Amino acid sequence: MSAFTVAGPLRTREPRAALRLFLGLDAVVTGANGLAYAVASGPLGRLLGVDDGLLLALGLGLLAYAAGVGVLAARKEPPVLPVRAVVEINLAWAVMSVVALVVWFSPSTAGTVWIPMQALTVAGFAALQYTALRAMAKG
Repeated sequence: MSAFTVAGPLRTREPRAALRLFLGLDAVVTGANGLAYAVASGPLGRLLGVDDGLLLALGLGLLAYAAGVGVLAARKEPPVLPVRAVVEINLAWAVMSVVALVVWFSPSTAGTVWIPMQALTVAGFAALQYTALRAMAKG
């Protein structure tokens, strides 16, 4: 999926629809990631070189977070403050992922690739959500 395809909804006259789309995509991707971490924490932990107990806890937390983001995405008019919180939490997750990679973790090669890749994905969602939120404020 190219940046043009993902950013296309921002060029609409309805930034609220774009925001709901980006929140929905975030909820689906986060939910899938959380489900994988929760259900397969052992094998994924070995693959990534990350403690399986940590992955299980992260998975359960991500599932709860995804549900909350999904509720926002389902609202006809997502409230600004909770959406800002999603943006800020996503940015914090991205930063902490990189910090954990550098400071705490000693991941496998797969983990060394996966951790920054998921951090960039989450940061991308934050950027898209923030851009849509700003477009709503201007409109």
